[in-house]
Amino acid sequence: MTFSLGAFAQEQSTTAASNPSARPIPESDMMYRKTVWRTIDLREKQNKPLFADGRQITKIIIDAVKRGELPIYKNDSLTTTLTQQEFNTNMTMVDEGGGLSEEEKALGFDEPTSDDGWGDAAPAAADAAPVSNEYFPKDLYQLEMKEDAIFDKKRSRMYHDIKALTLVVPASLKANIKGRDIPVGTFKYSDLVKVFRDHPQEAVWFNPRNDAQHRNLADAFDLRLFSSFITKVSNPDNASLEDIYGGPQQGILAAQNAAEQMIEYEYNLWSF
Repeated sequence: MTFSLGAFAQEQSTTAASNPSARPIPESDMMYRKTVWRTIDLREKQNKPLFADGRQITKIIIDAVKRGELPIYKNDSLTTTLTQQEFNTNMTMVDEGGGLSEEEKALGFDEPTSDDGWGDAAPAAADAAPVSNEYFPKDLYQLEMKEDAIFDKKRSRMYHDIKALTLVVPASLKANIKGRDIPVGTFKYSDLVKVFRDHPQEAVWFNPRNDAQHRNLADAFDLRLFSSFITKVSNPDNASLEDIYGGPQQGILAAQNAAEQMIEYEYNLWSF
């Protein structure tokens, strides 16, 4: 009996450690569940408290990765991990390159040298500081969030169970020459909450109206103190709303409709 209880407790702790949710809801209590993907634009006025100067949520995450406190995942399925080197590579700007293209080399042009034809080239500075091409935290002003909308039949209310957050290099960033959103790394929400709680002085939701009422970032997400829009709802084709409805504008309208449908679903449960 003692052995059985010990094995059960160990199994429960292992499950809790591997769960991406900060507050997991037992499946037996779920009457309804829908997986939703959202985009958070940190430049929006409502999201500015998450992106305060020197305390950007992206800076908190990047610093935690560099300290080795955060496991990094390739995508929000949370099955494949990334090394810190791979994360650093994703964080590095693509060099446009000042050298010759392959076509120019084929035409016989030579690579420029430091010798300008007036004698020996000037010696290069031996102690020149290395140039960092990493994106700044303020450059990563877009987050992708995966969450489950769950109606808990035991407590009779809808919960938003956040699973993962992804850092993204936005397509609209001038330094992003690829012209498309580039995922940098994905993180379990339960891991992020631990980092936010362990570093309360840095992980701050900045209250613009009252300096005495700043909040921890974990509390800010619990209280839904952010603005976002839905980009995908779970479907058999795993397609985004933009792809389903045929364009960005149609996708925005579909996102509003999807949000209203979830609110209406919860409201209608009390109509019977």
